[in-house]
Amino acid sequence: MQTTDPLSTTFAALADPTRRAILSRLADGEATVNELSSPFDVSLQAISRHLKVLERAGLITRRRDAQFRPCRFEAEPLDHAVEWIDRHRQVWGERFDQLEAHLVELQRRAPRPDGRAPGAAADPSLDPSVDPSVDPPTDRTTHKEQPS
Repeated sequence: MQTTDPLSTTFAALADPTRRAILSRLADGEATVNELSSPFDVSLQAISRHLKVLERAGLITRRRDAQFRPCRFEAEPLDHAVEWIDRHRQVWGERFDQLEAHLVELQRRAPRPDGRAPGAAADPSLDPSVDPSVDPPTDRTTHKEQPS
């Protein structure tokens, strides 16, 4: 049997939607195998296999109560998974922020398809580099003086 670290075992157990649904039900309180199997269209044997995976991951415990073996949700392995996710969420958040800043800088420097300078406003009247009090230059070759 291959041994894996507890975090990998937790994530592997959580990978199945039936097991996640079982854990959601157990978060409300203890339940027997029959109670846990009722919402699913699978055999008791299949539910028992899911419970064994959850038990190996430490996500549930079972105790003996006469002929019943109620299952109980254990949060500690999930707490470790949440800590790992939070740590990596922060790292990835920082990396995405850096990527966004880099993309904004690239866009700011890139030449515009309309020939305006990088960073120029789309509306020339909003461009701070354009002085509105100065008329734009005209092409003098197209204007012919008309005789008076």
